[in-house]
Amino acid sequence: MIRFENVGLRYGNGPEVLKDISFRIEPKSFQFLTGPSGAGKSSLLRLALLALKPAHGLISLFGRDASQLNSDDIARLRRRIGIVFQDFRLLDHLTVFENVALPLRVLGRDDGDYRKQIHEVVRWIGLGERINAMPPALSGGEKQRAAIARALIAKPEILLADEPTGSVDPALAERLLRVFTELPSTGTAVLLATHDVGLMNRVDARRLVLAQGKLHADG
Repeated sequence: MIRFENVGLRYGNGPEVLKDISFRIEPKSFQFLTGPSGAGKSSLLRLALLALKPAHGLISLFGRDASQLNSDDIARLRRRIGIVFQDFRLLDHLTVFENVALPLRVLGRDDGDYRKQIHEVVRWIGLGERINAMPPALSGGEKQRAAIARALIAKPEILLADEPTGSVDPALAERLLRVFTELPSTGTAVLLATHDVGLMNRVDARRLVLAQGKLHADG
């Protein structure tokens, strides 16, 4: 589903921040992307989302060579991906329900078709009582859960999650981790970026380890 072959990344004329990165994300798989702060985890996720162009190397998404895609192709492929950003990116003038509904509205779905689905996902993520709240009234952890619900609502084939437990307490982090590890059984592959070693130790899963711009371990 995602394939990197000898991918490098630099910003402007600066040095490479990612160097010769190679890995694959298979369907219905779960893996962590880890490494210290500043190692390039967010940059790698942005490359996988085709939000950045590599300095060299091949990125393949759903069997398509990213270098051969036009903007319409990229937009269509992104609809098959869920993304959880560190900064949530919720729209403050919309309720939790309306924020979660955005991906389905982009797909042209009618409000009546997905209302029950949104209520189920929001309850599942633990925000049932806050479904009509506006983001400014939410805590950091509630915003994180709303962002996760929005990423999951369209049943993506791949979920890219950038430090999705960084704004929640340990008990909620463990609960969210269980949500993520259940997703492959429903058909969604997961790449979860985190530097929380304690969290990773709770799951027997593959770890992609970034350090000094290189993928030092893949096991």
